[in-house]
Amino acid sequence: MFNDFCYNIVKKGKVIVMEALWGSLIILIGLLIFIAATMKSNFIVYRLLVLRSKILWGDNVHRFHQIVSILMIIFGIFYAFKIIK
Repeated sequence: MFNDFCYNIVKKGKVIVMEALWGSLIILIGLLIFIAATMKSNFIVYRLLVLRSKILWGDNVHRFHQIVSILMIIFGIFYAFKIIK
């Protein structure tokens, strides 16, 4: 019984670390997209995103990416702190 209890603590601890890791990664990507959208960057990955989004959003494509990146940051925070799974 004690071994099962210790195993569950270690297992849950590993899950918590992984959720924090993935949440931090989502926050970092959202932050990079937000910076690129604010500066209207010429970085190749961001230009590819802009070209795909420009079909639907037109001149508001950078504003769209700013809003989406803010939502990504919020989602990453919620995921890292286990508010959502």
